[in-house]
Amino acid sequence: MSSEPLGDRYSTLIDQIVQATLKGNIRAKEQVYQMLVDEVEPGTDDVFEQVLRDRLDTTQQQANDRSDELKQAKATRSLRALKTIAAEWGRWQEKHRADEVMSGSLFQILSAADGERVLALLKVLDPNRDRPLNLTQVQQLTKQLRHLPTANAATQAELAALAAGLEHGLECWSNLQNHIVSWLYDQSQGQLGFGGVPGQQGPWAAWAKQVNRFVPQSLFAALATDQTAGEWVAATPTLDASDLVELALALRCLQQGLVNWFDKLVYDAKVGAKLSISTYLSFSVVWSQLANGLFQRVGDRTLAEGCFIITLQILREFAQRPYFPLYGGIFASFTGKYLRGALDYLDEPLRRAEGTQEKARILTLLGASCRALGDTQRAIAFHTQALDIAQPAADHPCSIANLNHLSRTYAEQQQFNEAVDFSQRALVLSRQVGDRLGEANALTNLGYAEVLRAQQREYAEPEVYESAIEYLTQGLQLAEKLGDRQSQALCLSSLGIACLALERTEEAIAHLQRGIEAAQFSGDLSLQGMNLSQLAEAYYRQEQRQEAIAAAALAMYLLEQIGAEQWRHPAGLLTILQGQMGNEAFQTALNNQRPKLIAVIGVDGFDHLPTLLQHYRSDASDSIA
Repeated sequence: MSSEPLGDRYSTLIDQIVQATLKGNIRAKEQVYQMLVDEVEPGTDDVFEQVLRDRLDTTQQQANDRSDELKQAKATRSLRALKTIAAEWGRWQEKHRADEVMSGSLFQILSAADGERVLALLKVLDPNRDRPLNLTQVQQLTKQLRHLPTANAATQAELAALAAGLEHGLECWSNLQNHIVSWLYDQSQGQLGFGGVPGQQGPWAAWAKQVNRFVPQSLFAALATDQTAGEWVAATPTLDASDLVELALALRCLQQGLVNWFDKLVYDAKVGAKLSISTYLSFSVVWSQLANGLFQRVGDRTLAEGCFIITLQILREFAQRPYFPLYGGIFASFTGKYLRGALDYLDEPLRRAEGTQEKARILTLLGASCRALGDTQRAIAFHTQALDIAQPAADHPCSIANLNHLSRTYAEQQQFNEAVDFSQRALVLSRQVGDRLGEANALTNLGYAEVLRAQQREYAEPEVYESAIEYLTQGLQLAEKLGDRQSQALCLSSLGIACLALERTEEAIAHLQRGIEAAQFSGDLSLQGMNLSQLAEAYYRQEQRQEAIAAAALAMYLLEQIGAEQWRHPAGLLTILQGQMGNEAFQTALNNQRPKLIAVIGVDGFDHLPTLLQHYRSDASDSIA
C-alpha cells in the first residue's frame, strides 16, 4: 500500500481520469466507475469527496475566467470530465452505502440471541430507518440468509425459516400488488374506506381472493367477516416465526401501497388524507390485536413482541405524516366493530416506546379518542404525558393541541377553571408561534369553558355569555378561513350549546345543523353524535317532537357504535318523549322518521334502536334498585 498521503493520492487519481478523458482514452462512464472502485479505499469517502469538491470549485472558477480563451476552453473540457467523475462517485457511494446497510442488517440478525432473530429481522425491515430496505434488497437478504455458513445447526434452521418467511411474503405481495385498490371500484355504494358489507366488500375480502397461502388468506378472510385479528389468532393454533415474517412483509407492502395511492388523490386531497389516516390506524390496530392474541398463548411471547414492534413502527411512520390528526381521534376515520377496542390495543405498545416526538403525537391521538368515548381520566393522562414530551422537543403544534385537548376534557369533567386556564395557555402559545389551527381551537375551547362555567353559577351576567360567544365566533371565522371542517364542527357545537344556555333556541338549531354538516364532512362520528344530541335537546325545547326523535335516535346510535358513554343522553331524551307521548304515538313518530334514519344508519341500524332503548331502561332500573 502506498505511503503517499490519501489527499495527494486521490488528487493524482482525479488528474489521471481528467487527462485520460481529454485524450479520448475514456470511452464510457463505466471506466470511470471502475477506476474509483479500484482506487478509493472504503472508509475514506470524506477525503476523496473533499479533494473532488476543491478541484470542481477551482476548475469552475477557471472556466468562468474569460481573460484567456485558451485556458478557459481547456478548463471547460476539464469541468465536464470532473462532473462525470462526480456522477460516478455518487453511484459509488450509493453502492457502498447499500452494501453497508446489507452487511449491517445481517450482523444485526446474526448477533441476536437464539430464538429472537425474528425480532432482529423485523427491526431490519423497519420503514423508519434512515435507509430502509427496498424489495430488491429484501430479495438479496433472503438469499444471504439461506446461504450463510454457520456452525450451529439450530441457527441454520432459524435463518432458513426467516428466509422462507421473506420468500412467502414476497410471493404474497406479487399476487396482491395489482389489486391494492381494486376493491374501491367494487364498492358501488357506501363510503370509501375499510367499511363494507361483511364478507363481500372492502379490502380484506378482495385481498383474500388473490392469495393462496393459508396464513394471509385466512387472516384476510377473518377480517372481511368483521372478526378481529385477535379472534383469528385464537382460531389459528399454530403460528411460527416464518408465518409472522410473511405477514409482516405482505402487510407492510399493502399498507405502503395504499398510502401512496391515497396520498396521490389530487382531485380531493382531504379525502385522500382521511383514507391514509384510516389505513395507518387500521393496520396498526390489526397488529396490536395480533400481539394481544399471541400474548395470551404460552410459547408465543416472542411472536407477540414482534407484533408490538410492527405496531410501533406503523405509528411512528404515521406520526411523521403532515396530515397526522392532532385534533382528531381514532374514531374520526372508522366504521366496523373490530375497531371499538382500538385504544386498549394501541396503549400497550406505546408503554414500551421511548419518549420521542412521534410518541407525543400518538398519545395525542389516543387521548382525543378517549375523550370521545367518555373516558376523561385516561384522556387527561394521555394528554399530560404527550405535553411533557412535546414541550422539551419544541413541537409547538403538538403542545398546543394537547393544551386544547386538556381544556376540552376538563370542561367535560366540569372543572371549568382548569379548562379556561389550559385554553388561555393554548391561545397565547398559538399566537406566539403563528399556529392558526391551534388558535381556532383555543378560541373555541375558551368560549366553551366560559359558557359552562357561567352555567354552573347561580347567576351570571349576560355579558359573560356574550363574551364567550365572541370567542366562539372568532374561532369559527378562523376555522372557516382555514378550511378546517373538524374545527368548524367543534366550534358550531359549542356555539349551539352556548345559545341553548341563553335560551336562543332558533340560533342554537342553526349552529348545530351546520355543525352536523361539518362533522359529517370530517368523518368524526363523535362530533356528529354530540351535535345531534344537542340538536335533539333544542328541538325538544321547541316542542318539535318529530325532529327531536329523529336527531336523538341518530345521536344515540352513532355514539353507541363507537362505544361513547354519551349515547345515554339522547337515549334518556327518547325515553322522556316516549313517556310523554305514550308508546303507540312514540312508535308512530319514530316510524315516520324511518326513511331519514335508514339513509344514515341503514335498516339494521334502525332495527337496533329499540334494543338500545331497552338497554338504557334496564340500566336505569338497575341503578335505581
